Parts: sequence; C-alpha cells; structure tokens
Amino acid sequence: MNLAQFFDHWQIVENPFQGEEARHDAVFARMALRREETHAPVAMHSDFEKILGGLSRPATAVVFGEKGSGKTAIRMQIADHVARHNTASRSGRVFLIAYDDLNAFLDRLHEVNGGKTPLDSFQRMRLVDHIDAILSIGATAVTDALLDGRATDANPLGADDRRALRRAPADVRRDLLVLQAVYDRSDDADARTARLARSLRLGTLGSDSLWRAAGALGWLPAAAFLAWLVLDEVAPGGRTALYLFGALLGVWAALLLKTFVVDRFALRRLAHRLRRQVRVLRRTDDSYAKSLARLRRADRSPGVLPMTSSDEQRYGMLDRLRRVLGSFGYDGVMVIIDRVDEPTLVSGDAERMRAIVWPMFNNKFLQQEGFGVKMLLPIELRYALFKESSAFFQEARLDKQNLVERLTWTGAMLYDLCDARLRACRSPAAEGQVTLLDLFAEDVTRQDLVDSLDQMHQPRDAFKLLYRCLTEHCSNVTAEQAQWRVPRLVLEHVRKQEADRVQQLYRGIRPA
Repeated sequence: MNLAQFFDHWQIVENPFQGEEARHDAVFARMALRREETHAPVAMHSDFEKILGGLSRPATAVVFGEKGSGKTAIRMQIADHVARHNTASRSGRVFLIAYDDLNAFLDRLHEVNGGKTPLDSFQRMRLVDHIDAILSIGATAVTDALLDGRATDANPLGADDRRALRRAPADVRRDLLVLQAVYDRSDDADARTARLARSLRLGTLGSDSLWRAAGALGWLPAAAFLAWLVLDEVAPGGRTALYLFGALLGVWAALLLKTFVVDRFALRRLAHRLRRQVRVLRRTDDSYAKSLARLRRADRSPGVLPMTSSDEQRYGMLDRLRRVLGSFGYDGVMVIIDRVDEPTLVSGDAERMRAIVWPMFNNKFLQQEGFGVKMLLPIELRYALFKESSAFFQEARLDKQNLVERLTWTGAMLYDLCDARLRACRSPAAEGQVTLLDLFAEDVTRQDLVDSLDQMHQPRDAFKLLYRCLTEHCSNVTAEQAQWRVPRLVLEHVRKQEADRVQQLYRGIRPA
C-alpha cells in the first residue's frame, strides 16, 4: 500500500503532516483559508493571545522558542489577524512591518563596519541601525503603495488612501517626503523623490527656489544695461559704464557660484554625512543629494535628519511615520522580528544573534506609544539572556514586555493541532467526520497519542512522528489487505525512534 491509497480511503486530498516550514506549508495556508470561509476556530498556541495583544493598542512581546516550535507560524497568524482587522475597518488600523529578512541589512553593515569576521561587525551594531532598517521597510512600503499601487494584504493602501494623503495637511505630506528621501531603499530612490513630490503637490518652495531663480535670471540686469548703453544716447559711457556692467556681471557670477557650486557642494557634504550614518542602505552620495534637493532647507537641518549616532532624530522619524500613517486611518505600528538565525552571515551562531538582537532590548524603544515589537527569537538567546547582569535587565525591563520564556507545546495541544490539520485536508465532499484517532487501531487510545506527541515537544517533530507512522504502516501492508488503521505496534516503534531523535537533536548530535 502507498500513502496515496491510504489517503484516498479516508478521503484526504493532501498529506496533513508533510510540512516542516510554515512559510512553505500548503496545509497551513489551507487552514487559514478554511477559517476565512467557515469562521471555524483554528488551532493556535495557548500563548498566542498574549503574544498578539490588543490590535487597537499594539504592545511589545518577546518570545523564545526552539526550532520547529511554531514561531514562523505565529508570525503568519499575527499577519493574518492584522490583515483581517485592517480590512474590516478604515479607522484604528495597524501598520505591519515585517522585519524578518535581515540578509540585505546585515550584509551592508558587515561591509560598512569592515570587521574581520561577521561577529566583529555585528558587535558594532547600534539600536539606531535597527530603527533605520525598520523605517526603511515602512517608508519604502508606503511609497510603493502610493506611487505604484503595490499594497499588501496586511497593509491595504489603495486609491482612497492616496486621495486622503493628498488632502492631508502640508506638514504631513512633507513628513512623507522626508521619510522617502532618507529611507527609501529602491534602486531609483532619487527619481521616486521627484515623483512623490509631484504626487503630493509639493514643489521645491522656499529660499532655495529663489536662489535658483536668481541664478537662472541673473544675466537679465547685465543684458538690460548693455542694451541701454547701445540704444540710449544719455547712458553713461567710458569707464563708469564698464564698471557698472562688470559689477552686474559679477553679481550674476556670484549667484551662479552660490547656486551651482557652493550650494551643491554643501548638499553633497550633507548627503555624505547622511549616508555614513544610515548604514543599512546601499545608497550613494549622489542619490541622497538628489533626494535632499527636493526638501525644504528646514527639513535638511541636523535636528531633522539622522546625521549623528543619536537616537533622537530616529524617534522623530518614527513620529513622522506615525503621523503619515494616521492620515490613512492607521493608529498603530507593529514590527515583527523573526528568523534572526537564518541570514547567511549568522547561520545560527548564538553570539552573532546576540550581537544583533541585544541593542533592541531597550525599554524606550520597546515601549513607544502605539508601537508594538513582536520579537520571535531562537531559544539559544534565552540561555544568553539569563547570563546578563541586573543593569541589562533594568534597561530592557523585560517584566513589561509580555515575555514568553519558552514556547512549549503539550501533547494535548499537539493532538488538537494535528487533528485540525487532518480535518482541513479532507475533501469538501467527504462523508462523516474523521479524527486523528480514527487513523489508528482500536487498541490505540487518545491518551496514547497524546503521550506520544508530548515527547515530541514541537509541531515540526509531531508532524514527523505521524508522517513516519503512516509511511511505516503503508510500507508493511499490501493494498489487498485493506488495513486502513495504524497498529499500536507501529506507533510504539516509531515513537521510540522519534523520541531518541529529538533527544539527540537537543544534545546537538543530530542535524534535524
């Protein structure tokens, strides 16, 4: 017998237990779709509500979990909840920033810091680098939605939002232009600054425009004086006329020098300082200079732009982002941090992860009003955390961060999860109900399954156990025997082998 025949008998259209990574798990997506269509409850971790918190007032949560404990699934479930919340209402929405693909940011930091090893570079990482990266993701997403109509399910920015922003006060529109000019990570960021300024109906007003106009038209007085000399007989002659003409040309030359040399040099110098501080983006001085040229002089001051390592300008930029999002009906921002062990330069190294994550354990950063950070971290960082000093804990204030020290699953929780996956994979035309227990022989009780799953600890390992039970059974019987239920002996044999594998995995002597 093969698995396809076994599943056909039970009217199961897809293997419920073959998924090992939530991002690529078709059954997980099927369960989410089933929930939308039937409004049926879905199996979630018992700490999920604590981690999610209230969407009307986003709050921080810090979660530690083993590999395969469901951190990525929780991230996707949070995104699903936020998407449904934002779709249901135009007010009180939550803007979701997924800070889970760190490869580009870390590669850039390693290149800029110039450490001999990635750890050397990451140990120079600052909180402001993380804030810059988060602002870059948020500002780029808003700009993509407004200029190119590229919105996401979690952040549905549409034509109505674009019209709302154009009607917003000029200060709010300028806030967005500043954010885009500094943090847009698009390859054509400088060109997008010009497009965005036109879309927001923000011209390059102010003293810069007057100086440019004066430089462009500064030749007119000299030309007019020359015409007067030629056409009017009473015009002064001799050296006086020459001196006056030379003075007018000198004024024009001074205007050209200021407009096209001095001002451009100052702008390039400002762009260079900005690029050196915003270390997570691959933008050039020229790109920044062209973007900054579209801003008012007041918006290019050191008190606005992040030109030092101070965090005050970064928090000011976060306030600007919240004001811009407020014009779309977003009252809060939620940042999800996940997969910090996966970037190429990290490769699961605990010290490198610690160097990356630790700067974010700052109470001021984690407890901003209307700003929630969901940190889904590998269990290795929990062990490192417990070795820290009391001064570190005083700064991090983890007692206020909805801390989940270990994302654990009981056998009963895993049974419910696996049973829900089984039901999600049955054919819509299937007759009757089939539970997980029905797939096993009559001498296998529900408690036997719960106890076996309890030894697996994590969803990923629970799926491996059940998958092996089914394949072991199918490989040892023929289709003619029509034995559609897994015997107790197979369950016990597989349970013992899988429990040994899990223990070896925890001791670090097995790869998976």
